Amino acid sequence: MSSLLRLLPSLPSTRTIFNATKLFFAAHLFSEYIGQLKETAGPSMLPTLNVAGDWVYISRWYRRGRGVMVGDVVSIKHPMFPGVGASKRVLGMPGDFVGRDTPAAGQMDGNRGGRGREELLEREEMMIQIPEGHCWLAGDNMPDSRDSRDYGPLPLALIKGKVVCRVLPWKERKWIANGFQDVDA
Repeated sequence: MSSLLRLLPSLPSTRTIFNATKLFFAAHLFSEYIGQLKETAGPSMLPTLNVAGDWVYISRWYRRGRGVMVGDVVSIKHPMFPGVGASKRVLGMPGDFVGRDTPAAGQMDGNRGGRGREELLEREEMMIQIPEGHCWLAGDNMPDSRDSRDYGPLPLALIKGKVVCRVLPWKERKWIANGFQDVDA
């Protein structure tokens, strides 16, 4: 019995456990409903984001497409690879018409998404209307991006948030602005 009593001072107090639990739940609520920092990887968003080493702040206010506009960069759950995330630019929202394929696909060098150049040249250019509850995404570096041209319109429910700014590396921090401008009528 005396050996158990000697262990008690080394165990964390109830107050410490309670405070640690509160901190855990506060961090969880922040990352789920307010925002989170994520590291990016891959060439699909060049030149907006580097291939590796960029940390971005993702605002969770925009999850499930709430308040997202054409031109915004969003963080998504990748529809082709479960458990993998991606960042892409929104090119169309429900009701918009978009080109299904890469602009100037015939001028592309190399291979995108496993398709040969001949297949891209043979495909008939087509405009499609984005259905309700979906959006159309593309990487800024279109030849090296796996996006809606491969998997079609993305359900808005797969949007995890909007990429608001690049935080790290510190010398390269910047706001990620909507890259599109309104056309004057």
